[in-house]
Amino acid sequence: MDAGYIPLPERLRPSSLQEVQGQLPAVRALRKWLDSGLLPSLIFYGPPGTGKTTLAQVLAKETGRPFDAINAVSSGVKEIRDLIEKARKSSLFDYQGKPLVFIDEIHRFNKSQQDGLLAAVEQGLFTLIGATTENPSFELNSALLSRCQVLTLQPLSREDLLEVLQRALNTDAWLLERQVDLLQPDALLQAGGGDARRMLNALEMAVNYAFDGEKARIDGAVLSAALQDPRWRYDKSGEMHYDVVSAFIKSLRGSDVQAGLYWLARMLHGGEKPEFIARRMLILASEDIGMANPNALLLAQACLDSVKAIGMPESRIILSQVAVYLAKSAKSNASYLAIDRALDFVRQTGDLPVPLHLRNAPTDWMKKEGYGKGYLYPHDFPGGQVPQQYGPDETELPPFFEG
Repeated sequence: MDAGYIPLPERLRPSSLQEVQGQLPAVRALRKWLDSGLLPSLIFYGPPGTGKTTLAQVLAKETGRPFDAINAVSSGVKEIRDLIEKARKSSLFDYQGKPLVFIDEIHRFNKSQQDGLLAAVEQGLFTLIGATTENPSFELNSALLSRCQVLTLQPLSREDLLEVLQRALNTDAWLLERQVDLLQPDALLQAGGGDARRMLNALEMAVNYAFDGEKARIDGAVLSAALQDPRWRYDKSGEMHYDVVSAFIKSLRGSDVQAGLYWLARMLHGGEKPEFIARRMLILASEDIGMANPNALLLAQACLDSVKAIGMPESRIILSQVAVYLAKSAKSNASYLAIDRALDFVRQTGDLPVPLHLRNAPTDWMKKEGYGKGYLYPHDFPGGQVPQQYGPDETELPPFFEG
C-alpha cells in the first residue's frame, strides 16, 4: 500500500444521513433534531462497527459547525481544557454555530474528566457527541448522562451488511479493478460478526490475498487463509461478558440444552475463565433448581472444584456435562423466593425479640432469667417432632416457603 492508502471502510464512509445503513430509529431522531435546528448533546451507544463515528462526522457535515474529535484512551484533562478554551474563545457563540466535540470511547474518562465535560455542556460552550461500547448508565456520571440524549445503535442485520457489501463491490474503484467474485458472502458476514468496519477490512484483506492479476475469487477457504482464523468478538471485561453469560444462564433456566451449549461455547471460545462459568452454574443450581433436585447443587460444587483443579482445555468437558445436567433437571425457585419473602418481612417488622424458650443459656445468670426455659427438645418426642412456638412472640409468620 502507498502512503496515500485509505482503508476500504473509510473510503465507503457515508457522508449524509441518507447514506447511513440501518439504524433507522437513530437516523430518524437525528433528522428531526437537525430539521428543528435544536441538536442536543448526544451519546451513541453500541458495539463496534455500527456507525458511531460515522454519525458524528455526518452531523458535522450537515450542520456545517466546527468539529473537534478526540479519543478518551489517549486524552486527558489537558485535552479537555484545551477544547473548552478553544470553544470559549470562539466567536461562534450562538446555538447554530456551537462547535461539535466528538469523544470516542468516552467511557474511558474518569469521574473528574467527565465532570470537566459536564461544566462545558451546562454552559453551552459546545455540543458533546460521545461514543461508547459500554452501557452508559454504568460508565457515565449520572449528571452528565442526564444532559445528553442516548441513541442506542444495534448490530447491523444480515440484509444491512449485504447491502454494505454490494455497495462496496459496485462503487469502490479499487475493488472494481480487481473484478471481485464473492462466492460465499455469508462467510464474510460471519467474519465481521455484525461489525461493518471489520467486515470491510476482512474483504479488503481477502481481495489482496486472492488477487491473481486479473480477478479475485473469495470463498470461505480464502477468507480463513487471509485472516488467519479471525476470532469472534468477546470482551471479557465489558458488557458482552455479561450479556453472553446472561443468555447462558437463562438458557439453562429454560431447559434449552442446545442454546446452553452454544453460549457456553461462545464463552470458552472467547477465553472466559472456567471458574467464572462454574460459579454462575453453582448459583443457578440453588436459585433455579433448588428443592426440585438438591443433587444439582452438589454437582455444581463438584464442577467448580474440578475446573479449579485441572484447568483448560479439559475443563470444557466438565462444564459441558454439568450444563447439560442443569438444563435437563427439574426446576424450582421456591427456596429463592422464600428467603426474599423472609427478608422483606424482616425489613417491615424490624428486629423482633427472640422468645425466651428459644434463647441460648450458656451462663447460670441467663438460666435464672428464663433463657431456654420451657424449650421442648424434638428428639425426645416420637418422630423427632413436637409442636411449639418457633417464631417471634405474638407474631404470625406468613408462608415464606411454598412447595
